[in-house]
Amino acid sequence: MAEILVNRLGPVGNIVVSNLEKFNAMTTKMWADLPARIAEFDTDPGIRAIVLSGDGDKAFISGADISEFGAERSDATSQLRYGELVHNAYTAAAKSSKPVIAKIRGICMGGGLGLAAGCDMRICADTARFRMPAGRLGLGYEEAGVQRFVSLIGVQNTYDIFFSARIFDAQEALRMGFVSRVVPTEQLDAVVDELTANISDNAPLTMTALKLTVQSFLLNPTNPNTPTVHAAIQACNSSEDYAEGVNAFAQKRKPIFMGK
Repeated sequence: MAEILVNRLGPVGNIVVSNLEKFNAMTTKMWADLPARIAEFDTDPGIRAIVLSGDGDKAFISGADISEFGAERSDATSQLRYGELVHNAYTAAAKSSKPVIAKIRGICMGGGLGLAAGCDMRICADTARFRMPAGRLGLGYEEAGVQRFVSLIGVQNTYDIFFSARIFDAQEALRMGFVSRVVPTEQLDAVVDELTANISDNAPLTMTALKLTVQSFLLNPTNPNTPTVHAAIQACNSSEDYAEGVNAFAQKRKPIFMGK
């Protein structure tokens, strides 16, 4: 069955793309459901980090379910509707106030590559394989999506993966800057768990302010200092958590942050 699965482990919200028969390819319904699942965790005050992964050990997400294209992308109107669903899924992680980490095992291609690019961080297994096959399908890739890749991996690497449509491995993804870490497959879960545990110990308002600042910079590099960003930074500096952090440092103890 093709579906978006969710589970909560303490302060971490896990979102699992499950379509095992098709290497976790995204159906239309799954594109529509993903933003809602992220938003549910985002509004939960007990969740400090969100992890996006694929079901099983063969794939993160292999892309869109191409078998649906005949029905879902048959004319200009349906293409626009489908494109909006995909765009909303690609941008859902960036819109979340909480860190979203892509845990990549196995195949990460097409729409899976786009979803991973929309996350805040990407950590992959050393056996992961990546590809952007838009050129093999004759697809025009959305402008905002191309901008995300240019921001992440630069102009030359973006041209490379789109022009060639070639498969590249985990080490090359690291060299490009697409992923932050490559770890042995058997250690992937533990490494991501350690990262989310560290995030969960930190001040939530600081995490939110950082995300807003980074996203503002990506959208407008010449003037990232928006009123929203400034307000988020000020909220940190006048928060109870800031006072707790200072007191904990002075008392040589671990701070307990409440997100307010």
